[in-house]
Amino acid sequence: MIELVHGQNHPLPGTSLDVRVPAGTPVLAGVSLGDGQGRVSGPGSVAHPGAPRLPGIEAPALLAAEQRVTADLAAVPADVDRVHILLALPPGAAAPTRFGACPAPHLTVADSGGAPFVSFTVTGLSSEAAIVALEFYRRRGAWKVRALGQGYAGGIAELLRDHGLNRPDADAVAARLADAVRSAPAAPTSPQPAASAPPLPPPSTSPSVPTEAVRPGPATASAYAPVAGDAAGRSMEERLHNQIWGMFEDLARTVAAYRSAVAFAESRLDQELDTLLADPRTRVGPAADAARDQARARQAELVDRARAVLDRDLDQLTAEAEVVEPALPPPYAGWESPVWHGYRVPADPPMAVRLGDLHLPERPELRVPLLVRLPLERGLWVDSAQDRRRAVEVAVALAARLLASYPAGECAVQVVDPVGSAAAALAPFTDSDALHEPPAAGAGGVAAVLARLTRQVDLAQMALRAGAPAGVPPSGDPARQVLVVNDFPQGFDDRTINRLRYLADEGPQVGVHLLLVADRGDAREYGPLLDPLWRSMMRLTPEADDHLADPWVGHAWTYEPLLAPPGSAVLLQVLRQVAAARRTYDPGRP
Repeated sequence: MIELVHGQNHPLPGTSLDVRVPAGTPVLAGVSLGDGQGRVSGPGSVAHPGAPRLPGIEAPALLAAEQRVTADLAAVPADVDRVHILLALPPGAAAPTRFGACPAPHLTVADSGGAPFVSFTVTGLSSEAAIVALEFYRRRGAWKVRALGQGYAGGIAELLRDHGLNRPDADAVAARLADAVRSAPAAPTSPQPAASAPPLPPPSTSPSVPTEAVRPGPATASAYAPVAGDAAGRSMEERLHNQIWGMFEDLARTVAAYRSAVAFAESRLDQELDTLLADPRTRVGPAADAARDQARARQAELVDRARAVLDRDLDQLTAEAEVVEPALPPPYAGWESPVWHGYRVPADPPMAVRLGDLHLPERPELRVPLLVRLPLERGLWVDSAQDRRRAVEVAVALAARLLASYPAGECAVQVVDPVGSAAAALAPFTDSDALHEPPAAGAGGVAAVLARLTRQVDLAQMALRAGAPAGVPPSGDPARQVLVVNDFPQGFDDRTINRLRYLADEGPQVGVHLLLVADRGDAREYGPLLDPLWRSMMRLTPEADDHLADPWVGHAWTYEPLLAPPGSAVLLQVLRQVAAARRTYDPGRP
């Protein structure tokens, strides 16, 4: 049997499963059925003591210290891609209110014959009152199990809200669960050890290291053929989007499993060496030296095994990336992709746009596209502290990508360049006539553009509050506006800075988006006045920088921007098509 660590994955031997949970204290067990992102469709997708049965799922109907969940994954609805095993502490003053005060829950998954094949101890809990312990998920038509251990201090209601239920529905499920607990006697509890985690294995045994992760290992590699668009979705674009996010999550979790295994091996080595030092008989001498060498050899063996599994998983991800990258449509593709040479202005906006690439130090050459959903919910800030010239080039490439992602007439780019330092980088825009008007220069130009956009946002917000979002007066441009601001805060005063902050806060809701090129050090004279502005924007860098974190395990990912290849005219060619389509769409505009 394999003991999983946080984030580790393992293939399932079949679809009929038995999950047993000796928790050491009375707990409630439940199951949620979610889509590819784990979001549940409604209260009817959650099995709990008040409603313990769903298609293919039977959850316990009683509060108990030992719980059992049975699942037939072949019988769950076809639109279910993720099945979560949930644990929660019962409400009531007589019971513990946080998992940190209880023995660590230990889950064992057995096959249809009752043979256990994986287990997972949920450690590191503190104030959590509910946890998502395990996840069964579809991957290329097969099911796998993933050790999660994600906790929620707000209890089952907070957990369900995070998985897509609205507040009333989540609260209603929590209330039904509480009613079921009050109206039914708890099942008898059995004695459990008081330890909060299983003891370390003796030196003669091997610890839990990832033996299977997201991709099949060498023994099954010949059966694995990566396919572009191999994910759930109604369209090829949506399938590619979901596949890329699946690769992103898989890479995050398989590296987390490797790092956890390495940390475990190092911790065990430290404990073994401390034990040798604590005993005068094993502290010095040839026998002590041999014991220390053996401990270090065991640690090296464990790290090597973990690295071998990691490399196998990374090889599979690399193979998938090599298939997916050439299949990406323009909004998802790098500027070097041939797909841009056949670019045509789209009839509909895409789901997302690619802002750059992400990678981890375990394999820097394996890049995952950073896809961000459209419309943008936050402004973008290209930090120019590293390289001002390159920062402007990155901003121009981003603005071109955003403009090229929308149908004709549905997006416009405006530029504020107070001292004209971006003229060379802006050549693809100015030479293609893709801008509605020349870049605004000087303090007067800054003030005029911000006054106009502030008025547009005001009118749109008034329309929203009146319940008529389509009622923007004719004086407001109905197209989305991408405002590129270079060399901030050059040319700004207190009034225009306040307007910029207003656009950053209120603009995205009504289609006005900021793309700021700035060195925060240049604005130090404004002190904390600008702190909310920096926090509200997504920071990007012109050079490789590890400042972005994933939403699953919180790795620090290295971000790299997307620029056109040296000497390439791809930006100019794309923007010329955008400008021509705009003139056809609205002949009255320049």
